[in-house]
Amino acid sequence: MQVCVLDWGGKVLGNRTCENDPRRVAEYVATHGGVRGAAMESCEGAADFAEGLIAAADWSVDLAHPGYVHRLRQNPDKTDYSDARLLADLERVGYVPKVWLAPQAIRELRRLVRYRRQLVNERRNVKLRVRALLRAHRRSCAVPRWGVAWFQWMRAVELPEQSRWILDRHLDRLQQLNGDIQAVEKRLEAATKDDAVVQKLLTLPGVGPVTAWVLRAEVGRFDRFRSGKQLARFCGLTPWNASSGSRQADAGLIRACNRDLRSVLIEAGHRLKRCDPRWSALADQLRQAGKPGSVIAAAVANRWMRWLYNEMTAAQAA
Repeated sequence: MQVCVLDWGGKVLGNRTCENDPRRVAEYVATHGGVRGAAMESCEGAADFAEGLIAAADWSVDLAHPGYVHRLRQNPDKTDYSDARLLADLERVGYVPKVWLAPQAIRELRRLVRYRRQLVNERRNVKLRVRALLRAHRRSCAVPRWGVAWFQWMRAVELPEQSRWILDRHLDRLQQLNGDIQAVEKRLEAATKDDAVVQKLLTLPGVGPVTAWVLRAEVGRFDRFRSGKQLARFCGLTPWNASSGSRQADAGLIRACNRDLRSVLIEAGHRLKRCDPRWSALADQLRQAGKPGSVIAAAVANRWMRWLYNEMTAAQAA
């Protein structure tokens, strides 16, 4: 990894590659004197490395948002040398665009939640291929899709030899993925059975285990946000402003967010407008104003996250 050391005046004391080991980095930096602060770009494994630096050298380490750091770089050429210099300079003047350094337990929960999402996405793709194969041969069944009777029908439906072989492979893969998803969900249940935040979320109308797991993993602590509006923006539920001059307009939801977190919350918005009178009234109001269903679900999810912020911060403070 590239390590840049600056003094308080911005003079470069050293900028070279080091072995990817917190102790080696600490030893190199120690040759230039004491450390008042350090920053590193947030990426896969950065949180573990930051904790290693804190444990090995007792540094104050900030994780920098890679998207903001990219925008701050004026030079179009991207090199580790220039990136390290920029991060060191931002840390020196206190302008590092920080991201939250999640505890080890939350990072492990994120890995489980994201692994489940990968399996669910793969299962969806297999289902799409199965439907495409049946449609190509004009095969259909009156029973509901993906139920036990439908799987029995697919095992017996007549198809050409090669298509039959492909369909059997898809069905075997679906069965394997269903088992893998169930195994992940059992691990998630065991990992969060004593988690106060997850248990609190599960008591709320319209919140199931998947929603609670995703919120706990991706949001972590609700009180790390300054307001419910900031939390809703983090979740990608606020409109993207596209105003110019006298023209005031929105252009859909903001793009810089965790897409999986947002999709889970919009699904929760669809449930909330059916099961909770408060959000049903909001949905009816928006529907009367001519808003489409997708916009209504996003608006309900936005307002619900702002409400949830107040509920969860009060519970965490207690």
